[in-house]
Amino acid sequence: MGKNLISQARGKGSPRYRAPSFRYAGRVCHKSSDGSPLHQGRVIDLIHCQGHSSPLARIEYLDGDSCLAIAPEGLRLGELVQTGPEAAPTLGNTLPLRSIPIGLDVCNIEGIPGDGGKYVRASGVTARIVGKTDAGVIVKLPSKKEKAFHPECRAMIGIPSGSGRVDKPFLRAGTKYFKMKAKNKLWPQISGSAQNAVDHPFGNKRTSRKSKARPAPRHAGPGRKVGMIRPRRTGRKTGSSTAPENAAN
Repeated sequence: MGKNLISQARGKGSPRYRAPSFRYAGRVCHKSSDGSPLHQGRVIDLIHCQGHSSPLARIEYLDGDSCLAIAPEGLRLGELVQTGPEAAPTLGNTLPLRSIPIGLDVCNIEGIPGDGGKYVRASGVTARIVGKTDAGVIVKLPSKKEKAFHPECRAMIGIPSGSGRVDKPFLRAGTKYFKMKAKNKLWPQISGSAQNAVDHPFGNKRTSRKSKARPAPRHAGPGRKVGMIRPRRTGRKTGSSTAPENAAN
């Protein structure tokens, strides 16, 4: 009797793939915009959250509001930060992209004005303002791709801290196991050709070459189309014949 593939087992309601969000420190976002040109706050704590690769900064504003933000490199406990269109373009401040000078590194960029930040939030990555046009502000993302954002989208100035996180090797499989377990990630990732025949379509018997990978059926169900996918069409494309220009009416 066969079993569900890993891609089929996800989303079935099992806690196996459920993120432990109840242990997260909270939602990381910019301060809610109320139309005020400037808000001042102070960094009251720097915390670690297992749901984020970068350390987080808890900022308390003078109006009593508080929020969690990505802590950029160089931000210190007790430091004053500003939010708003009239904020100074310095480390830790949050401004609309139209107010940030070209060439500065930014992080936690909003995809839509007011969504709190969706882009460039991992530790060590950075984006840079490279141009401003009528269509929007051009930002060079960590993938080297340039994307145009709405001028009113906000971003924090600085590089997310924790850039050396991937420099230290794990050395032991057990260390990697406990790291992935803390985030409730499925690990290790086993290829289909290394599994048994009951666990995966590519699985086979215990031989030197276990895999029996073959193209998936054209009308296979969800989760079955893995590996080599059949083309939508085969054969040579033939052009349609056209009538002669001087055809008789």
